[in-house]
Amino acid sequence: MPNARAQAGVFVPALNTAMNDYQIVTAQRVAAFLAQAGHESGQLQSVVENLNYGAQALVATWPSRFTPDLAAQVARQPEQIANIVYASRMGNGDESSGDGWNYRGRGLIQITGRDNYLQCSLGLFGDERLLQQPELLEQPQWAAESAAWFWEQQGLNELADADQFNSITRKINGGLNGLEDRLQLWARARAVLCASST
Repeated sequence: MPNARAQAGVFVPALNTAMNDYQIVTAQRVAAFLAQAGHESGQLQSVVENLNYGAQALVATWPSRFTPDLAAQVARQPEQIANIVYASRMGNGDESSGDGWNYRGRGLIQITGRDNYLQCSLGLFGDERLLQQPELLEQPQWAAESAAWFWEQQGLNELADADQFNSITRKINGGLNGLEDRLQLWARARAVLCASST
């Protein structure tokens, strides 16, 4: 992650602990995990989802949620955007609940939605504290632990063992958004870690 130099020192101990906790310990697993976490976090630069969209980007990204008129009204207003985009999905309440903003993507693999925050909280803490303190996922330790927890929950170690990188991307992203960047980060990680493809 060439752009992560300033943040690497902060995240390396947290990542090492999290990867060890969730058996992300082989070169293949580590390479795939770091590539995906690197892409999702902008190479460790952001642990909170950026929702600062202009009107055209809103309509292009979420055509079922934004008409051109609505997009013009809320452009560059991340809190309103989050509350619209994530309303009444993933366990969130309606737009007025504020759940979209409270439970927007956080952590190195962007845990998103009230239901996912609850499951992550139960997995990491054994209680519901992330529902009251979602910003905990912005701290390096919990940003890394939540990503590794999600990785394990989705069975991604096994996909990494089989070099199923596109399948990993779909499990994380729902599609293949940002695939070229993910693949570049994966290639770098495999080279550094001497992880060859099967």
